[in-house]
Amino acid sequence: MAPKTLDSSARPNAQMKMSPDALSEMRNTEKVVLRYYNDLGRRKGNCTWGIGFKAHKGICTPAELKRMVSAPSVDVEYAKRVAEAERRVKVKVKVELSQAQFDGLVSFTYNTSNSANERVYRALNDHDFPQAARIISESVMVKDRNKWKLAPGLIPRRAKESAPFRVAADADNSAGRRE
Repeated sequence: MAPKTLDSSARPNAQMKMSPDALSEMRNTEKVVLRYYNDLGRRKGNCTWGIGFKAHKGICTPAELKRMVSAPSVDVEYAKRVAEAERRVKVKVKVELSQAQFDGLVSFTYNTSNSANERVYRALNDHDFPQAARIISESVMVKDRNKWKLAPGLIPRRAKESAPFRVAADADNSAGRRE
């Protein structure tokens, strides 16, 4: 069954929120670090804190590496960033999503750049769920010192995020073969 599209000003997912299970699972994919650190290791990657929150591009300064953060500040920032990812999905995606698709897309949006997100949103709005699944699944590279590197830990995360879109595409393909 093809997803429903409403007119371009409508927001079919406007009332959705990430499910509690998905929120918890997403939070558990990230290690909580109560200080600033470089996300790809010593003198590599971007200055990060808490649950993978990017403070800025590039490595942390020596002063930042000494900066501690509190658990409550991590909780507040996590809630704020999840709400922003939910908002982007609600505004950008014009096709109706299932709860599993919404959860996967919010997790992907939370964890990726705007350019990757926009490509997925475009594919979904074009009713190309297989392409959306491919884009999500292939978003496993990170940039370190202007070089792209595979981030093996992202492979299972992207598989889980893309699964609801692959299932929808498979169901549409099966229905089409029977007709």
